[in-house]
This record gives sequence, C-alpha cells and structure tokens, in this order.
Amino acid sequence: MPELRLTVPLPDGLPNRGVMPLSQLTVYRHDQRKLALITLSGEIDLESAPLVRESLEQCLRDGIRTIDVDLTPVTFCDCSGLNAFLHAAQQTTVAGGTLRLHHPPTMLVRMHDLVGCGFLLLGLPFDHLPSPLGDTPAAPRPAPPHVSVTLAPVLSGDVR
Repeated sequence: MPELRLTVPLPDGLPNRGVMPLSQLTVYRHDQRKLALITLSGEIDLESAPLVRESLEQCLRDGIRTIDVDLTPVTFCDCSGLNAFLHAAQQTTVAGGTLRLHHPPTMLVRMHDLVGCGFLLLGLPFDHLPSPLGDTPAAPRPAPPHVSVTLAPVLSGDVR
C-alpha cells in the first residue's frame, strides 16, 4: 500500500477572536504486510484526536494487527490524544493485535505514568501485562483501611 497522508489544516487569515485555531496534525502511514508504521506530526488535541482514532481504526479495518506509532514529531498531546491511544489499544487487543507508541513527548510519558497505562509504551496488549517483578506474581495490595466519615448536610437552609 502506498504511503497515506492525512492532514487537519490550520485556518489561514482568520482574525483572532479569542478562539484558539485548529491544531495541525499530519498522519503518515506505511504498511508492510500485517504491520503499519504510523508517524504523527504536529499537535494531538481535542480537534485532531478524532483523526488519530480514525487512522488507527482504519489500520484494523485493513487487516493490520501490529501498529507502531512514531511520535517523534509530535509537539503537543493532551488527554484527548491519550484517550485515542487507549481506545486504539483496546480495539487492537480485541482484534488480536498490538499497538506500540515510540518516542512519545515528555508530556505524554507523564500522562501515561499518572494514569498507569505505560503498557502502551511497552507494546503489550491489555491482557498480557507483566507482573512488576518479571515472572513472579505481584503481591496483592492491602485493602485500604476502613474509615468512618461523618456525613454533613449538602444543602443549606431549612429543608422540609
């Protein structure tokens, strides 16, 4: 399949009326049998995340089961992009494939750490996550202590 390039353009010549312009994101796709290399370039945010999601879903519809995403040229990624990657990872796992993110920007690595989805950076499907100590099963976490909390009324005034 020839290289596929999709772009969400920035609007030109629009006066700034306090509204942020659309971000620009370019998607390059290069297939080799059942493997696709997707290179994303630009900003991944609320406006461009649907393009990311659609591009990754199209790989699955085309029979691709190993999707490598190069994020080297990504200059920004917010939680919308993270959500698109999590959705794609879930769909890829359901289809029996693997999604791997390569060279993510620092902000995306931090988001992965915060929400506990570093497996995307390892390229492991949801159901094959490693235990923290390799082959040794992880020890169960202790249950949080039960704490009684006195409930306070949430409405002020006289409630009848």
